[in-house]
Amino acid sequence: MAFLGILCLILVTTLLAGHFSRKLGIPAVIGQLLVGIVLGPAMLNWLQPGTFMHDFSEIGVILLMFMAGLESDIGLLKRYLRPGVLVAVVGVIFPMTLVTLASFLFDFTPLLAIFMGVIFTATSVSISVEVLRELKLLDSKEGTTILAAAVVDDVLSVVILSILVSVTGEATGGHTPSLAVSFIEQILYFVGIYFVVKWIAPFLMRLSERFLLGASVTIVSLVICLGMAYLADFIGLSAVVGSFFAGIAVGQTPYRAEVDHNVEPIGYAVFIPVFFVSIGLEMSFKGIGDALWFIVLMTVLAVLTKLVGGGIGAEMAGFDFNSSYTVGAGMVSRGEMALIIAQIGYQAKLIHPEYYSAIIIVIVLTTLLAPFLLKHAAARQLKQHQAEQTIK
Repeated sequence: MAFLGILCLILVTTLLAGHFSRKLGIPAVIGQLLVGIVLGPAMLNWLQPGTFMHDFSEIGVILLMFMAGLESDIGLLKRYLRPGVLVAVVGVIFPMTLVTLASFLFDFTPLLAIFMGVIFTATSVSISVEVLRELKLLDSKEGTTILAAAVVDDVLSVVILSILVSVTGEATGGHTPSLAVSFIEQILYFVGIYFVVKWIAPFLMRLSERFLLGASVTIVSLVICLGMAYLADFIGLSAVVGSFFAGIAVGQTPYRAEVDHNVEPIGYAVFIPVFFVSIGLEMSFKGIGDALWFIVLMTVLAVLTKLVGGGIGAEMAGFDFNSSYTVGAGMVSRGEMALIIAQIGYQAKLIHPEYYSAIIIVIVLTTLLAPFLLKHAAARQLKQHQAEQTIK
């Protein structure tokens, strides 16, 4: 029953860290990420990554993205799909090119250098979603574009990763069909999403009212969420893609407010704090001196390539500078998506073992910096809006 003590420690420390972060005027998620670094292998070593941490953090990020889907305006998502595609494509090209070229400075082989680029094409907006929720910008045009871009970005990263793993001929275990089969499965999955949103989710949510349980509506919504997340993961997409679209599907029903009201305490009281702490646990200072220049260069490139690439994509879609800056900042975070890709690459022998810890450090540092950038961008945008209102 040691996990009960671990969970208690996480909840107490993240509660305090989130509270004092808010008092200092920084996003609460930063304090929760720092808890993982302080309590984890990097410093005190009271907590270690393990099955319990992994499973709870997976549920946490799934619930976080489910709530993001619930709060998303599907009309806005359709409206900003084109900007989302532009942001995603340019935001993939920049890191793919520049990080790959920079990797040659450290004597990486062409295949390993390309995989370094793949790692940093991935965007994990779960951190950005939390900051956007905190700033009440999740349903803005910038927040909607970030969410749309993240879905496209995820698909592009998975396709590129599948090609690389197929080229190496290394099986990574689990469900690993050929590239063609995997691509067809993913196309069918996105076609299936239409049917879920249009008919399946509304039918299941209406059916939930017939069960003689007070929480039946919430339970059925979670079944839809977890089921779509599982199927997405099974065919090679990120589980968060499935949970996000599950949130959109449930959000189009009359039960949206009830589900959001009931799921939010479940997520934020238990699972989501574990997810944020788990990212901090990946940090390790072992061998940091030998790979210091690698860490510095890759961190700078990881931040700038998404910030500039995403921002250029937004400008191409007609956004002004401050809006483009906000969108670019929202795409910087790598989080669990980059960690998953790095782990797959390590198992497939696509990463130098001596650089693996350094890559994890870069991913965590980038994830820590992202909320600060996003908050700064949002503050600039707010000042611009206030100035425009004053002129009017």
